[in-house]
Amino acid sequence: MLEKAQKKLITSLSQKKYRDKYGLFVAEGPKLIHDLLTSGMTPEILVSTHNNNIFPSLKDNTVHHTIGEAELKKISFLKTPQGVLGVFRKPAQTFRFGDHANDLTLCLDGIQDPGNMGTILRLADWFGIPFIVCSPDSADVFNPKVVQSSMGALARVTVYYIPLAKFCRDSSIHLHLPVFGTFMEGENIFSTSLPDKGLIIMGNEGKGIRMETEEAVTTRLGIPAFGAAHSGMESLNVAVATAIVCAEFRRQNAFSAG
Repeated sequence: MLEKAQKKLITSLSQKKYRDKYGLFVAEGPKLIHDLLTSGMTPEILVSTHNNNIFPSLKDNTVHHTIGEAELKKISFLKTPQGVLGVFRKPAQTFRFGDHANDLTLCLDGIQDPGNMGTILRLADWFGIPFIVCSPDSADVFNPKVVQSSMGALARVTVYYIPLAKFCRDSSIHLHLPVFGTFMEGENIFSTSLPDKGLIIMGNEGKGIRMETEEAVTTRLGIPAFGAAHSGMESLNVAVATAIVCAEFRRQNAFSAG
């Protein structure tokens, strides 16, 4: 059975200020927690409606509580709890300029929707993009909704929150990295030669890339709309657009390498 203080701690982690204060976040569901464990993360607290053998790889010193479904529902952030909840320590991340010099880096300029953020994390993981750099006003990757939709990718992709426009300018000037921005009127991505390293900026869901970040862009990319003229669609969802952009970058370089 959970103590009152533990319940209070878990429920407080729905708010960013407490996640920052305690350096903790919540993950739920056996698959997600298994993915985090496989990536080397260890829960500070594990709560489940099952027995202690649900995760054989757990370290012996992990605090585990077996509780009833009704009690789990009171502390869960999901409408339908999935039987297990873990409290994990946020990975320590120290930004070092230049670590990103030899690969692609996703830059997120004010991405607000937690579902989009989680999906973009999964995309970075899938396409082997090691770093995501976010403007400080972007959604918190340790928000419970982001954690759930990321499916463990946050344990494998490093995310920084720093002034984005300056980072893009400095990367262009000091590291000579190309800076790609996505725009409705940009060059057709499918007919543009794309390198295996550089920055890819994805803009806010409604406003796109802000002007101060756009100033660092060296190449404007666009995804051509083959059927939008007939459907009235104005733009793609940012997570969908990110998937297309990342896939085209990796496709071109996998093809050229082969």
